[in-house]
Amino acid sequence: MQRSQQRADTPPAHVVVIGGGISGLAAAHRLVAAGVRVTLLEATDRLGGKLMTGEVAGVQVDLGAESMLARRPEAVALAEAVGLADRLQPPATATASLWTRGALRPLPKGHVMGVPGDPAVLGQVLSPEGLARIAEERDLTPTPVGDDVAVGAYVADRLGREVVDRLVEPLLGGVYAGDAYRISMRAAVPQLFEAVQEGGPLLEAVRRIQERAAARQRTGPVFQGLDGGIGTLPAAVADAVRTGGGEILTATPVLGLTRTESGWAVRTEARTVAADGIVLATPAWSAGTLLAAESPAASAELSGVEYASMALVTLAFRRADVEAHEALRGRSGFLVPPVDGHTVKASTFSSNKWRWVADAAPDLFVLRTSVGRYGEEEHIHREDGELVALSQRDLAAATGLTARPVDTEVTRWIGGLPQYPVGHLARVARIRDEVAGLPALRVCGAVYDGVGIPACVASAHRAADEIVRDLTGRITGVETGEITGEITATPTRVRGTGSEAGQ
Repeated sequence: MQRSQQRADTPPAHVVVIGGGISGLAAAHRLVAAGVRVTLLEATDRLGGKLMTGEVAGVQVDLGAESMLARRPEAVALAEAVGLADRLQPPATATASLWTRGALRPLPKGHVMGVPGDPAVLGQVLSPEGLARIAEERDLTPTPVGDDVAVGAYVADRLGREVVDRLVEPLLGGVYAGDAYRISMRAAVPQLFEAVQEGGPLLEAVRRIQERAAARQRTGPVFQGLDGGIGTLPAAVADAVRTGGGEILTATPVLGLTRTESGWAVRTEARTVAADGIVLATPAWSAGTLLAAESPAASAELSGVEYASMALVTLAFRRADVEAHEALRGRSGFLVPPVDGHTVKASTFSSNKWRWVADAAPDLFVLRTSVGRYGEEEHIHREDGELVALSQRDLAAATGLTARPVDTEVTRWIGGLPQYPVGHLARVARIRDEVAGLPALRVCGAVYDGVGIPACVASAHRAADEIVRDLTGRITGVETGEITGEITATPTRVRGTGSEAGQ
């Protein structure tokens, strides 16, 4: 993105970014690069949203999102732009398992979010009856998808519930902490939605997706982390924003937004900030409250967005206590289908997955579990000690590990992940249509274009670019500088989420 030109006789445009998660920070970074004066206001005392580091047994670890999809360029490019290129690090191992039907089983390959292209790879996961049900698909009449359809409902109709319950549910749950039978295929797995619209058996649709991906010959890691943790990215972006002249204020909740003759008045407890434009990068409930007076329709739509809450339990063991357990060797972790009835929904073996964790604590073995998902959030209200005990119980059953941890940390993320039910993209379109009627105000974040870090960055860039276009040629002094690389969209110590998400 090239810096927009400024008239010599006018001050730069002033945009207020509300929300200091990765979306708000990315928007501020984009705007500063365009020559816009930026003030970012964050209600809590920390930046980063669902990206956060902490310590267990003296080792710095991620307590929120721990990796970012590298096959989308936006997040990796942002890390590089703020000086973290030499700290990018792919997982040391990506060998994950499923804990299902009483054993750790290899996670099958050759699937699209759990939907298989070849049933032959599912022998260790599905029962004979489940495999036989898949074979019946060719004889079924077509299942209409319309404008949208739930992933779980469609796959169960085509291939049987066992595929959904033992494969699709744990994989989608790892991203959205949601219910596969409610999650929108169009929003969550758009490439699958497009393929099934072409017609034909679902297995063939998956194979077409795989063939197209192979034809693109993508190389490099699928995911990337950062030495020191993904949670270090927000501080680096914030430093770059400040270096570019931006102002960042934490512990500064916004109490209201009012349109003025020249732009916007942003009211905080301490003062009212005048702005030419606003980027609203907050969760849906906050955005809805702030938009209630100026855009009641958008506010009403935002109030309908539901969220899932979860807890992460990080445990550090003496490495000598885990070396005898074969189940902990070489694996990056395991997923747990909810149908199996366990408390833990997933576990990441951080010391195996990330070289920087192993190097920082060679005598320790760090892992974490996740507990809770949409509709099953009662566990997150338990005491820390009880969540640790429940995690240890499930870890013992899955891996045989019965040693006592030397340290633990419980991180709760209340309202950590927005849910994408059927019709979510239509809701997002209505919100954006309503917001478009407001001068130089845009929304961005995990609610709109995807919950992963790259999607949040892309959403932020889209909002920032549109704000700059809105302000071009107006009293702000922004001239027609070229904007390149535009994106088209394809927490109490409350802390939030799955492995790769960030507001």
